[in-house]
Amino acid sequence: MVVKRMEEIQSQSDLYRSSSSSASSPTSRVPSSHFFYVRKPGSLRQPISFEDSPEWEDTPDVDSRMEDGGGGGGDSINYATTTTPISPSLSKMNSGSMASSPPPVPEGGGAAVVVRKIAGASIAWKDLTVTMKGKRKYSDKVVKSSNGYAFPGTMTVIMGPAKSGKSTLLRALAGRLPPSAKMYGEVFVNGSKSHMPYGSYGFVERETQLIGSLTVREFLYYSALLQLPGFLFQKRSVVEDAIQAMSLSDYANKLIGGHCYMKGLRSGERRRVSIARELVMRPHILFIDEPLYHLDSVSALLMMVTLKKLASMGCTLVFTIYQSSTEVFGLFDRICLLSNGNTLFFGETLACLQHFSNAGFPCPIMQSPSDHFLRAINTDFDRIIAMCKNWQDDNGDFSAVNMDTTVAIRTLEATYKSSADADSVEAMISNLTEREGTLLKSKGQAGAATSVAVLTWRSLLVMSREWEYYWLRLILYMILTLSISTLYSGLGHSLSSVATRVAAVFVFVSFASLLGIAGIPSLLKEIKIYRSEASNHHSGAFVFLLGQFLGSIPFLFLMSISSSLVFYFMVGLRDDFSLLVYFVLNFFMCLLVNEGLMLSIACIWRDVYWSTLTLVSVHVIMMLSSGHFRIRNALPKPVWTYPFAYISFHTYSIEGLLENEYLGEVFAVGEVRSISGYQAIQGNYQISPDTNSKWRNMLVLLAMAFGYRLLVYVLLRFGLNKNVSGRLLLSHKNNNSSR
Repeated sequence: MVVKRMEEIQSQSDLYRSSSSSASSPTSRVPSSHFFYVRKPGSLRQPISFEDSPEWEDTPDVDSRMEDGGGGGGDSINYATTTTPISPSLSKMNSGSMASSPPPVPEGGGAAVVVRKIAGASIAWKDLTVTMKGKRKYSDKVVKSSNGYAFPGTMTVIMGPAKSGKSTLLRALAGRLPPSAKMYGEVFVNGSKSHMPYGSYGFVERETQLIGSLTVREFLYYSALLQLPGFLFQKRSVVEDAIQAMSLSDYANKLIGGHCYMKGLRSGERRRVSIARELVMRPHILFIDEPLYHLDSVSALLMMVTLKKLASMGCTLVFTIYQSSTEVFGLFDRICLLSNGNTLFFGETLACLQHFSNAGFPCPIMQSPSDHFLRAINTDFDRIIAMCKNWQDDNGDFSAVNMDTTVAIRTLEATYKSSADADSVEAMISNLTEREGTLLKSKGQAGAATSVAVLTWRSLLVMSREWEYYWLRLILYMILTLSISTLYSGLGHSLSSVATRVAAVFVFVSFASLLGIAGIPSLLKEIKIYRSEASNHHSGAFVFLLGQFLGSIPFLFLMSISSSLVFYFMVGLRDDFSLLVYFVLNFFMCLLVNEGLMLSIACIWRDVYWSTLTLVSVHVIMMLSSGHFRIRNALPKPVWTYPFAYISFHTYSIEGLLENEYLGEVFAVGEVRSISGYQAIQGNYQISPDTNSKWRNMLVLLAMAFGYRLLVYVLLRFGLNKNVSGRLLLSHKNNNSSR
């Protein structure tokens, strides 16, 4: 498998290593295949510096025009029409030239692959500043007066140490800042200040929740159904395009998380699936937060080669990265280097090396450029140097950067502000914002009815495959029911068995509800999936709750009817079909209410431990106030009667089941006298003599089931999970107020 992956990387890397072309300098670009410099004899012990005048071999022009595949109806690539001057730091080294068009996409398996192009869009930001209270120790400014741009067909990386403002800058460009953040400055898309509408861009979080019980193709297809309007065959085609673009053809029919003893996808493939989910919209601009997060070196290289292939199709890629290998670094087109919110450099990757050399920090010959950059600007290294000072004195310098990192950051920042590179960036931003280009349009969205149907069907499919959370839960219910039924079997219908029969119903309802806590992990996973999809407007709180509710009905009804039948006949309740139907429906409503209660508590805590602890406490209180241990009329009025007894669904379920069993029943007392079932149960449990009371209890249970889900809707929509549209609107208002 490793050999296969390395061959795949090598076949694609050969095409893209020499084609790290930039739309900002389409006619002259230093080929990244010559990233390893040709050193002069006798200079191997010296650090690399552009002042050594490396000898670059001439590179012939590469005809990299993309041909339309079969005359298909793909979108055409929109490149920037503005001619960009060559980076001042590289102008003296450019002896070769590259064509402005992206390289051809490699064909797999010898068969002709139809490449559907993507219409990219340019993005530029000017004097962008983001403030958050309490985010920084000495200042609220997380990003400080940042300038930059990105073009179609290129990869622009935002690099820096931890807490340098990388993700905040990326979210500011995408309009994803939290409500507590304020943004100042301007962001232009195709020269216009208008915000990006739905479907025009994609955003991939650092950690994306996937559905492990679905295959890659199924997961992307359901995502396409949620995101796109139109016909089914059109969505199948975009799914196949996304699979092809992210090199997932070999994994398309494999379960993401595995099944039973089968292993799922590795972290690299999972990361590419999360990116492919955004590609089904064919976005003009794709923002990715840490695409190499938790990836090994092989997976990281394959990921970046795949993204390079995606960029060559015309998409504008902007992403953050903490650190990269030399091979990965050579694939970047531009780099935005941040430290503590300050921009230390923006420009082409090779020009960044020249910038460090000019500032007095040339990159050592055997060190990765990204390692060298982070070593120079990461203040955490100062503590390491202080700890290793004695060892350093005995064994030589610990690093090529001997200056204090704070001084190094100031030097690099001052050097960049006074350099021709900064002037070139400002000139390019001015050229991009002189005139407004094509406005991005919304691509439409699937209707609410379609989204509900898709989520319902997806939930049913997931439940049928998640044996750990659903089928094992059903087995546990059957074991519990058999245990209770055998314990209370053979009670008979005499007056002396009333108290024991009441206890059997109480134990069955209470313990079955308590056992439902086993479904907390699955509910937390569903909430995480919703948050991931809602962040990109793939679904809303209402459609999520309705789809989850409809999808859970068959599973809960299966548990209720199987458990009810076993308990009803083994304990020996009244032999009447109508009474049996009510028993099943009552227990089904009880499970439905319990599911809503678990969902609401899971939304509040979003943690397995605290959700489980809270649910156990709530169920214990409900059991104590349900009227079995002490009749409701005898309960203390404050707290136990109001509100515990009236909000306990155990009370209404048990009362309805006992009314179903004893109303209309007659017990003989001696040979002459007889009493009704209502009179027989009065000393053990409080019920109503009205024969319609059991249906009122059923309606109360139904109202509680909807009430808990209404609470979940409020929590998701207005409370703990602010809707993303509000965040986008607030970010847009902050942007307008700063102009």
